[in-house]
Amino acid sequence: IFSNLNYFGIMHTSFLNLLLADDDRDDCFFFNEALEELAIPVTLTTVNDGTELMELLSNKDLILPDVLFLDLNMPCKSGIDCLSEIKAIKQLSHLPVIIFSTSLNMDVVEMLYEKGANYYIRKPGEFKKLKQMIFDAILLSTQNKSIPTSRDKFIL
Repeated sequence: IFSNLNYFGIMHTSFLNLLLADDDRDDCFFFNEALEELAIPVTLTTVNDGTELMELLSNKDLILPDVLFLDLNMPCKSGIDCLSEIKAIKQLSHLPVIIFSTSLNMDVVEMLYEKGANYYIRKPGEFKKLKQMIFDAILLSTQNKSIPTSRDKFIL
């Protein structure tokens, strides 16, 4: 199921451009490993803090990612601050943002939904679940770009 590229509406020669903003090296490693096992044709760029993320996104020559996976608790600038900035910048406001965090505070989740995040994933402890969540998030984000996520489907 994971190698069926028709789910993403892309050809074998096309790549999804993903961006992961996460300061945890282990989480970045497992995220990348999950992508490799999913056999989805992607280009993954990783940044390790919020300041680095916003500097990258402000590069006028950057081809915007198809999906941004954004950790909440990062040094220099939090994921919440980055989300607010992204949604306030016209050129970035339509970028699908998936919050990818170890915590699950429902007040914070509600605030992230209100600020315009597309989905929320609580980082799972099992690799198999991680692969499935990443797959689901990419599938939903690439197929439903212009459709706002409903509250009841916000948490994956």
